[in-house]
Amino acid sequence: MTSRFFENIGETLYTQTLSNGLTVLALPQPGFIRSFAMFAANYGGAMRRFTLGNQVIDTPAGVAHFLEHKMFDMPNGENALSLLSASGASPNAWTSSGMTAYHFSSTSKFEENLRTLLTFVSTPYFTPESVAKEQGIIGQEIRMTEDSPYFAVYVGLMRCLYAHNPIRDSVIGTVESIARISDKTLYDCHRAFYAPSNMTLCVAGGPDPDGIAAIAGEILPAEKLPVPEPDFGPPESPIPLSPGTEKAMAVSAPQFMLGAKLTPAENGEPLHRQELVGALALRCLMGRSSPFYTGLYADGLLSNDFSADVDYAAGTAAIIAGGESAEPGRVRDRLAADVERVVKSGLDEAAFGRARKAAYGSRLRGLESFEDLCFNLARGHFGGYCPLDAFALLSDISADECAAYIAENLAPERIALSVITPANMKG
Repeated sequence: MTSRFFENIGETLYTQTLSNGLTVLALPQPGFIRSFAMFAANYGGAMRRFTLGNQVIDTPAGVAHFLEHKMFDMPNGENALSLLSASGASPNAWTSSGMTAYHFSSTSKFEENLRTLLTFVSTPYFTPESVAKEQGIIGQEIRMTEDSPYFAVYVGLMRCLYAHNPIRDSVIGTVESIARISDKTLYDCHRAFYAPSNMTLCVAGGPDPDGIAAIAGEILPAEKLPVPEPDFGPPESPIPLSPGTEKAMAVSAPQFMLGAKLTPAENGEPLHRQELVGALALRCLMGRSSPFYTGLYADGLLSNDFSADVDYAAGTAAIIAGGESAEPGRVRDRLAADVERVVKSGLDEAAFGRARKAAYGSRLRGLESFEDLCFNLARGHFGGYCPLDAFALLSDISADECAAYIAENLAPERIALSVITPANMKG
């Protein structure tokens, strides 16, 4: 196992790639009694079409999320969630458009819990009966999610931005799409994307890094298997498919999301730098100290729930900003005006310096969350970079670079607006 010491943050990252292609990433934290492990697959809800062998497989929406639910069933009839909980661990799992992750935290019996985690994720067990039962359970989850304003405004934005990419569809699918999922569908997707070479094991806390790698090598399949390349459809235009959408729901105040597509950089340092530039540019343009936010907040058009970020998944990248506002159209207009100001005059150097210091501090505080740390390690691994390099890269990013990013990606014609209005305000 190789080690790399990051002098600026005083952390050592241990890395080993096993013969089956699995990469183990471990960040020991001496003095901590709690440990956290995340076993993640580079596979999410938008990866629906792929070639397995000589066969093109086109799966229904919701398969990745459905598979995550069913992975806890074990061939011996036990449930992995129950096993982990009984052993003192706090387990969970989630599925996004581009990743699936299984994780637990524990203060004792870490190796025992790690063995359970690796065993159930690598040993699929599905039956037609269990799949049918799960369709009913997830169907209820879908109905609840469809009543969520946040879900509705996000899906609305994705469908404004993208014409073809499956990211425009819900990760959990629809009642109709999950009805088409069979045990064969789940086995096919597990075989295609849960290969160790398409996964990473990230651990933060006290366990010995060499011991973690040894357990993974003992339990997981030894063979390195090829991983199919997902098909996300034809290339997307930089201009949104639609400039906006509006839907009435039972909300007390309008909910909105503004968004713009950008082309992801190549994996490795270019992608990492693009992510950092984007995050810093948005902090300068729309952060809590920006004229944009302070002005709209003073006018009562933004509240504390406003946020802005760049979302990377499934071959896409999108700037997303949103929250509550009585007049989302005015928020969009103010953004256009501030973007124009940046295009003409650039970013204030003093304000940029403060934003960069704040970004550095925020990332430093993020090291205190083992879950966030492991998530970033996994996401970075799949993107071909180490997220701990961010602390050095941030010092190399200039105000001019961030201003150019804003000018290129947030031109008015590239912005789409999704709004959820109170039902009695529609029209």
